[in-house]
Amino acid sequence: MPGEEGGHALAGVLSGRVNPSGRLPVGIPRHVGGQPGTYLTPALGGWAEGVSNLDPRPLYPFGHGIGYSAFSYDALELSAAEIGADGAVDVAVTVTNTSGRAGQEVVQLYLSDPVAQVVRPVKMLVGFSKIAMDPGQSARVVFHLHADRTAFTGRAMRRIVEPGDFVLRAGPSSEDLPLEDRFVVTGAVCDVEDVERVLTTPVDVEVVDRALATGPS
Repeated sequence: MPGEEGGHALAGVLSGRVNPSGRLPVGIPRHVGGQPGTYLTPALGGWAEGVSNLDPRPLYPFGHGIGYSAFSYDALELSAAEIGADGAVDVAVTVTNTSGRAGQEVVQLYLSDPVAQVVRPVKMLVGFSKIAMDPGQSARVVFHLHADRTAFTGRAMRRIVEPGDFVLRAGPSSEDLPLEDRFVVTGAVCDVEDVERVLTTPVDVEVVDRALATGPS
């Protein structure tokens, strides 16, 4: 649905005048068996050879997007290996524009809860930040992740934070997550149904390098 200015917009992207930086808010199915196009699936909702003849893997995944710049991911760091059910952990990622052209990257942070009292999605987006970087420039992106972001509706139909191991992954899309680390939520199960829950993940961005890239644009 590009509208009356769609031609101008497409011409700008195809000619290189505009460096696209959008990201898909849904997955684009590879074929009709890939519906629905959501990434929030349990383990058995994914591709399992020999279990189903339908392959739900997307042609383009949630969070996917391309442009004329290239970015690398490095050094996922956690401020703590353990937090309480009312605590928080800082998650730092270093991103570098490795191309010769300025561009914008959407850094995405996903959470996995491998063992829970109810079936959980394989991964969930819990934070993101869109960052503009010049050629060769790096940025340190710090997500302030509260334990409330791990909450889910348990068997008693109450929203809870459940202690256990959690996996964090970072990258440019839901299917391209090169960085991984783990942390533990300790203590007893915390009922967050009747308290003011933290529903967002604040982000701080610090530029750490402004060296010019020497590669082609």
